Amino acid sequence: MLLLTFIQNAISQGISILFGATGEIVTEKSGNLNLGIPGIMYMGGIAGLMGAFFYEKSTETPNAFIGLVISFIVTLLASALGGLIYSVLTITLRANQNVVGLALTTFGVGFGNFFGGSISKLAGGVGQISVKTTASAYRAKLPLLHDIPVIGDLLFSYGFLTYLSVIISLLLAYFLKKTRKGLNLRAIGEDPGAADAAGINVSRYKYISTVSGAAIAGLGGLYFVMEYLGGTWTNNGFGDRGWLAIALVILALWKPVNAIWGSFLFGGLYILYIYLPGLTRATQELCKMLPYVVTIIVLILSSKRNKQENQPPASLGQAYFREER
Repeated sequence: MLLLTFIQNAISQGISILFGATGEIVTEKSGNLNLGIPGIMYMGGIAGLMGAFFYEKSTETPNAFIGLVISFIVTLLASALGGLIYSVLTITLRANQNVVGLALTTFGVGFGNFFGGSISKLAGGVGQISVKTTASAYRAKLPLLHDIPVIGDLLFSYGFLTYLSVIISLLLAYFLKKTRKGLNLRAIGEDPGAADAAGINVSRYKYISTVSGAAIAGLGGLYFVMEYLGGTWTNNGFGDRGWLAIALVILALWKPVNAIWGSFLFGGLYILYIYLPGLTRATQELCKMLPYVVTIIVLILSSKRNKQENQPPASLGQAYFREER
């Protein structure tokens, strides 16, 4: 039973990381390196929570489904807005992608904590925010299947966002490998000049992939506040899951299917210290570094093998100047 509990918790920990990694993969395939993903996940999380909070506050008998729809849409809009800000600055104005991404992360974390603190006051104090009605819709388990012994607990005891994260990753893998638009996107990431010469609208692809990638990443924040925490907010409670999502992109070798099992591995490594007896506070902190250690090992191994399909997009992090092609 302890192993089953560990696997369940590892999956629960990995879902928000999977959303962030999937969003970052579709962004990086266009050549944009968005280090603002951690901040965008904060923006998505607090926006969805605020949408549900004000909805439940406005009526005496809130409906769980309506709260779910409102929070879901608000999260997509807020996180897409973060991606749009990044796109305007890096694609149109050609600002440095690293600087813009880090600034967006700082802004997003501050945005989340500011509005989290504000609605905490409206709710009556720190820790008083509760949107249980809406959160119950996010935490609803699959009927019947959940009751199957062991298998039900292992595979069917999660909310719909857990399954949605896996579905989005599989759809993205199909899109990148099997569709013409996916091939165009990969071509832009490898050589935007050649793609432009072939008639592909580089800026449009970069905008769409970056904004949609941010929207997907924002769902990681929504998952954390609704399904994982049950509809509440804690300042800085998201921890370093956003940075783990970016590290997971490297571990997954920019492949969405690899990100699925990689997120569960990261989730397990992230909470492993809880299940290891006799650890001191210092060794617990060392254990939390395991996901990054594994990422570095994979990066070294993939560099030594030097296979083209395991390398990042060739134009990653570089602004595209059409007049220089």
